[in-house]
Amino acid sequence: MDYCQLRNEIDSECRRLEEAHRNFLVCASGCTGCCMDFNIFPVEFHSIFEELKGKKIEYNRSASEGECLFVVNGLCSIYESRPVICRTHGLPLLSMGEEEWELTHCELNFTGAAPEFEESNTFPQDRYNSKLFLLNREFIKSFKERDFTEFELIPLKMLVQKIKIKPNGANL
Repeated sequence: MDYCQLRNEIDSECRRLEEAHRNFLVCASGCTGCCMDFNIFPVEFHSIFEELKGKKIEYNRSASEGECLFVVNGLCSIYESRPVICRTHGLPLLSMGEEEWELTHCELNFTGAAPEFEESNTFPQDRYNSKLFLLNREFIKSFKERDFTEFELIPLKMLVQKIKIKPNGANL
């Protein structure tokens, strides 16, 4: 399995959950509450870079510390190529905490009479994070430009420097 296959699998699972929970999700175009300057694995960073290379990409030059540079006028300028973490925003995420399973979701969603959460209607975050970790491990073994450690992450905002976006938003 490669990164794009995993991303497609995650997208499919997210679409299924979005449909199942459509009455409880208020996330919509223009909602940027979960959009942050995330750090991502090298496999993801370089896959996104390859997709964006040669495309006109805009970014928010006035984003404050911690805000995602790619949110422009309330929309994600790299939406089709966005990282895995961004694809799961708002959904009920199930992951193992220190001692027990934890469920998280956007605080704007699932207000009022929310459904009872169980394995079948939550996103198995640990399962997909493990798959992404293993893909990254294989990627860094074969990546020749630089040595990465297994746990090293790259700030998403570094894409701006790597793509070399001109001040007007057009790539060099």
